Formats: sequence, C-alpha cells, structure tokens
Amino acid sequence: MDDMLKEFVVEAMDLAVNVEEHLLRLERDPDNKETLNAVFRSFHTIKGGAGFMNLGAMVSACHLTENLFDALRTGAAPVTPLSIEAALQASGFVADQLSELNNGTAPDALAPMPADLEAILKEAIEGKTTSSKPAAKPAPAAPAPAAAPAAAAPAPSSAAPSAAGLDWEGMYEAVVPPGTYARPAVDARAEGVAAAHVAAEGTPAAVHAPAPEAKERPAAEAKPSSAPAKEESIRIDAVKLDALLEVAGESVQAANQAAVLLERLQQFKFEGQAASLMSALTETLERASRYSTELQRATLATRMQPVGRLFQKFPRLVRELAKDLGKEVELTIEGAETEVDRVVVDSLYDPLVHMLRNALDHGVEGPEARMAIGKPPKAYISLKAWQEANSVMIVLQDDGKGMDPAALKRKAGEKGLISPSANLTDDECYQLVFLPGFSTKEVASSVSGRGVGMDVVKTAVEKNRGAIHIESQLGKGTKFAIRLPIELSIVPTMLVSTSGALLALPMAVVERVVELPEVFMEVGGAPVLKDQGRPLPVRSLADALGYEPCSERVGIVVNSPQPYILAVSAVDGTADLVIKPMTALSVDGITGTARSAEGDLVLVVGLSFLMDGCRGSVRMAA
Repeated sequence: MDDMLKEFVVEAMDLAVNVEEHLLRLERDPDNKETLNAVFRSFHTIKGGAGFMNLGAMVSACHLTENLFDALRTGAAPVTPLSIEAALQASGFVADQLSELNNGTAPDALAPMPADLEAILKEAIEGKTTSSKPAAKPAPAAPAPAAAPAAAAPAPSSAAPSAAGLDWEGMYEAVVPPGTYARPAVDARAEGVAAAHVAAEGTPAAVHAPAPEAKERPAAEAKPSSAPAKEESIRIDAVKLDALLEVAGESVQAANQAAVLLERLQQFKFEGQAASLMSALTETLERASRYSTELQRATLATRMQPVGRLFQKFPRLVRELAKDLGKEVELTIEGAETEVDRVVVDSLYDPLVHMLRNALDHGVEGPEARMAIGKPPKAYISLKAWQEANSVMIVLQDDGKGMDPAALKRKAGEKGLISPSANLTDDECYQLVFLPGFSTKEVASSVSGRGVGMDVVKTAVEKNRGAIHIESQLGKGTKFAIRLPIELSIVPTMLVSTSGALLALPMAVVERVVELPEVFMEVGGAPVLKDQGRPLPVRSLADALGYEPCSERVGIVVNSPQPYILAVSAVDGTADLVIKPMTALSVDGITGTARSAEGDLVLVVGLSFLMDGCRGSVRMAA
C-alpha cells in the first residue's frame, strides 16, 4: 500500500467509526440536524478521498448515502428505521472495504457494491418505511451500480464535479491538509449547478475516468496569498514509539544508577581540582537525570490514547446483539476521554466484547421478564472509565438478574472444575466464572455458552498487570470493575524486602505503612490488627510467595475490595521502575522484573495477586 492510500485508509476508518456513532445517536434523536449534517459531511469526505484513490464501489456507496442524507436534512425524505438501517449497512460496507485495504488487498481486487445495499439506499431515499428485499451479504459478482438520482438539490457546500464526472477538487481537498487549497468562489458557484446534473446523469464508469487536467487545476488555481496551514500532527509507526520509550526508560535507569554511584563517591574527601571536578560532575548528572526523566514522560505521553477510541465501537455491537436476542437495551458511556497506554486500549477490545455479550445474553432479561418483576422493559448497561491515583478504572455494570453464588458453585462442581465440598465465599464463587470451560448455559449458542470468554477476560487483564473484581446482587444486576495501570512500561512502586528478597509493590494498591506489634489478636485463628478503628486481617508476603518464614514487623495497608495488611520485613522506599515481563517462566504472584537504582534485581508483585488478597485464584479440581 502506498503512503497516500495508507493515509486515506487510516483517516477514513476514523470517519467510518464516527459515522456509526452518529447514526446510533440519530436513531434516538431523529430531528437532530447537527447529527444529520455530520453524517453527510463524513460520507462526502470519504467519497472524495475514495474517488481520488480510484475506489469505485466505495464512491458509489458513499454517493448514494450522501444523496440519502441530503434528502433527510432537507426534509425530502423522513428519518425512518429503514433509512438508519440503510446508512448502517452502507457504513459497514465502507468499513469492510477499508479493513480489506488495511490488510493489504489491492484496490482493484475489492468487491463491488452489493445490489441489496443499492436497493435499500434507494428505497430510503424514496421515503419508504420498509424494505422490499431482506438484507443479504454482499454478492461478489454484483456489478457496480449506477449512481442514484439526487433526491434534493445539492447544498452549497456539496462538491462540484469536473467535466469527467468526478469532483476532483473535493477529492483533492479531502486528502491535503486543511487550508492548503482554497477553491475559487466563482468556480464553486458555477460548478454547483453541474453537480446536480452529474449526480442525476453520471454513471459508475465516470468513477474510473481519468481527468489529468482536473488534477492539475487545483495547484494552478490556488491563491498565492494563502499560505499552507501547519500540520499539527504526524503519523509515526507504533514500533518506533515503543523503541523510543525503551531507550528513554533505560536512560532514566542509567541516570539513577549514576546518581547512586555519585552519592557513594561523595563520601570521600576531594581537594583542589578533584573537588571542582566532583562539583561539575554532580551538576551535570543532575541535569542529565532531569532531562532523561522529562524525555521519558514526554515519550510516555505519545503512547497515551483515550479509551473512547475503544468505547465508540460498542454501541452498534450492543444494538445489533440486543436486536438478535429480542431485548431492549441501552448502553451509556462515561469517561471516554480517560487516557491509558495504547497497548492497553488495543488489548481490551476482545475482553470488553466478551463482557458485553455475557451481559446481554446472561445478565439482562427480556422485556416481558423484566415487566413481570416490576422492572422497566428496557435494560441498561453502563460502561464507565476514570483515573484513580496511578490506575485507570473501567467498570461495566448492568441492571439485570445478577449472579447466584450457590448456582455458580453447583455448576462448577457438576463440571468437575472444583470439589463439590469446597467451602467458598460469595466473592470466590463469582471468581468461578473466570475458570476455563465454565458456563451456566446448558446449550451453547452463537452468543455464549461454550465456556470460553470470561477466562479470556481475566487472562487479558492480568497480562496488562491489572485486576478484575465482580460485585453482584440477585435481581439487581452485576458490576465488573477492571483496574489497570495507566502506563505499562514504567510503574510507580514501593520497594520492600522480605526473607532476603527485594520486591516491588504497585503504588496503586498501597494505602499507607503501619508498624506491626509482636503479638496480634486473632479471629478464627488468623491474625488481625485494628487500623483506624477497623479490624483488618494480616497476611505475610513471605508466606504468600512461598519464601522461608522471617520476622516481618512492617505492615502495608492494601487498598483492595477487601482491605488487609501485608506484612514485610522492611520498606526500602519508592521508585518508578521499568518493568520487564517474565516470558520464560511463570511464578505465582510475580508479574515481572526490574532493576533498582543500585542495579539489584527486583521482583514485581502482580496487581491482581494483591487485589485478590495475596491468594491464588480458585484452583481446578485434580
């Protein structure tokens, strides 16, 4: 794929996602003129770029959809469920073509626009409320359709075609930076009349017609006085950013180690020229450390992306799946502007899809069942994100039937996943849904029931050094709370030691440090300590990790769903560590390694392990 086509695909894919979001909003608010105009503009922009790239099927689909929304916004056709469905199908077709291009398909190998899509768009333009044909998948052999007659006169902002039948100026404007080209006002008015004529009489053949004169004209007619606009952003390969972040992290690590060595040198007495050199060295190292830290932070900022980029894909998924299941469901999204590492954003799509599908299939009830128990017929699912200390919280909550801990335990026992006599708390019963092979459905469907999905969720979250917690209430609903580090490669930690091992705890769960007594009061045989008036269980970090018993007189209050005190031998300070994942082996409770400022190896304790109370997840029966 050449650079120009690649840039068009990336920008058009963003527009296609925004179009779906606008269409779903329009379905709820059909009279919203701003949304109608936004959809019209998006299809117009994609059409211009697609024409410039000689993508005939995409131009045809966008042209018909543009005609539809021109009719909708001028009142020539009403906003009906059919028009929304037609636009969604057109958006899906465009997104599929863009995805194929992104995967390396040659432009001339793309499928033509399906006849069914052309038919439903024309019916929507005519103002029909129902389609005469059922929706079908694109037919590979279908010929490219002719452009439909415009339902209404083009707006003044509509692009004007050249004599060859294509709006080359509009296409040129779609792929160059804003402000680079200024269309002459006289030509725009004169060609506005021609646009209506070509929209009514143009054929698909015109899409492929070369027009070298039109290509050259924009550059010749551009006003000398209009200076090109500055580009405020550039596209950089993510691999290059990752490499830059790696180097920035190592530079900070080296600066920290140099600072430790300098501190040791300063214990000696220097005189004369040696003292002057030491003073200069100290100042230089301080400056190097400051700049390397700033470089690291600036590099990290380039990897941060809003979770809205991920969330905006879900409204249509929920709409379509709810429709298939015969349920009325509304998805609300909050905190889409919350930023997190792009690696986390990319890896959370599949887990959140699994959670949404489970919420729709298992969680929320159908309209009749809801009304029978006094609930409104429409179910609600909320997806929220916010920043909390050094973590990002993502919460998915529904107002469905909730989880029955006893039923979960019974089903896990029947499947042989746990011992039937296991004594589990409600929270431990909820954790059973993450076991591979667990499902409460007797018969698998296309949505769920095969016992894969929720284990994928937990695996993906823990792979990103996160933790997931479930809260549920029978008849009220279920809440899944995911806690993730904002930055994956560099984590603020508290350094501790126990049984001779140097360990790091994520600061996201550290509440405060307390002194432990020699003797504890006990509840049920387990040590307990009162902290700020509340009794908290005390757990040994050495014991949890399988180390040799040792004296642990320092306690760390862990902020988890069920708070507790973690006993360690000593607290050695705090540090922002560059975490290296453990790929060669797997150790329960340890998520990665790092180097301290002194160069010592540090084992990083997993966030999920700490959130679960320093206990491993529920084990499968032998």
